[in-house]
Amino acid sequence: MTSTNAVPQVDRELDLSNTGRGVWLVKVPKYIATKWDKAPGDIEVGKLKISRVARQKPQVQLSLSEGVLCLKDPGEQSIPKEHRLDVSNVTRQSLGVFSHLVPNQTDSVVPESEKLYMEGRIVQKLECKPFADSIYYKLKSESIRKASMPQRQVQQLDKIVQNFKPVSDHKHNREYREQKKAEGKKARDDKEAVLNVLFAAFEKHQYYNIKDLQKITRQPIVYLKEILKEVCNYNLKNPHKNMWELKPEYRHYKQDVPVETKDDKNSSDSD
Repeated sequence: MTSTNAVPQVDRELDLSNTGRGVWLVKVPKYIATKWDKAPGDIEVGKLKISRVARQKPQVQLSLSEGVLCLKDPGEQSIPKEHRLDVSNVTRQSLGVFSHLVPNQTDSVVPESEKLYMEGRIVQKLECKPFADSIYYKLKSESIRKASMPQRQVQQLDKIVQNFKPVSDHKHNREYREQKKAEGKKARDDKEAVLNVLFAAFEKHQYYNIKDLQKITRQPIVYLKEILKEVCNYNLKNPHKNMWELKPEYRHYKQDVPVETKDDKNSSDSD
């Protein structure tokens, strides 16, 4: 099975003219890489000194140029000038350096494809390390200090900042308290008044659940049930299970108007 979202493969030519050239893979500290990124392309960034001794690995040293060392921001620490490069041979791996060239399509009459080059085969790995001097220790201690500093710090404000001014009471909390205060605790109405509201409701529908009756009468549920037990029957069987209806002696439905049923089978009578 093939994927419709697969990226189509494009054949490109690979220039292998520099396959036999040996190159070094050098790992430098971050502070050197930062300096070299800032350096313009027309200055010398450093010098390599290679010392060869019989039956020993060659000794390689890097000395940064003064032009690179002067590339400092205000308050930035100085970096070491002298470094050694530890050399190790690459024997069990086949590593290469590749480059590609994207032609400028706007300047060419005939569009050219992207070109790939093999720049050489990695024969040695070198790791650049500074000599342990006072400049290096000072640089290292400063980096440790910055790394240990918390990202969030307490800052004392001299004046009130509106963006961070705390709110003692939120609007929705005030509105909720005012609503509860306005409604107050449900008080018991006169029994006769409650019965009149109930009879008027049962003229519209024959069956009600307790929640609907409580909304209509706005009475405490315990008090409402006491009145309902006097004038209503509570159904325990389907199709009107858990619903109330008037007792036969209290029914006064109009004969010319069909009685509607408010039947909510999903609602239950809560105690």
